[in-house]
Amino acid sequence: MIAEADKSYVLFPLGEKRFALRAETVTELARPDSVQTFPHRTPLLTGVLVRRGRIVPVCDVAQVLVGPAAPPRKFYLIANCKIGARQELTAVPVTGECELASAASVPLTGNEPPYVSGMLAIGHETVTVVALEKLICAEATS
Repeated sequence: MIAEADKSYVLFPLGEKRFALRAETVTELARPDSVQTFPHRTPLLTGVLVRRGRIVPVCDVAQVLVGPAAPPRKFYLIANCKIGARQELTAVPVTGECELASAASVPLTGNEPPYVSGMLAIGHETVTVVALEKLICAEATS
């Protein structure tokens, strides 16, 4: 088992804030492609991308993490997300370039939303580690 302090994270910006996903879940950072939208979308599920011959849902987590005033997203962070018993690719729109980092964990207070799996101390900044599957499932049931 890997110690929490030894894990790597992909830091991604959403406006003025940065968030993190565990690096082992991220497959690539993709340039903007044409998102295909459909009439029965939700605020979180905004459409799909065709990526390497696969249909990948686009989950705009910015609406949950930073609110409706989130700036336009420029890239897609493609991550593996466990939905039920299946592993699915999910595209997460982000506002700028991402970076790989290892950082010390900060203890959780217990008052965090269920999609927060940890906090990282990076310089003077505290970065929220997002459990993408919990975020998607929480929004789907609300």
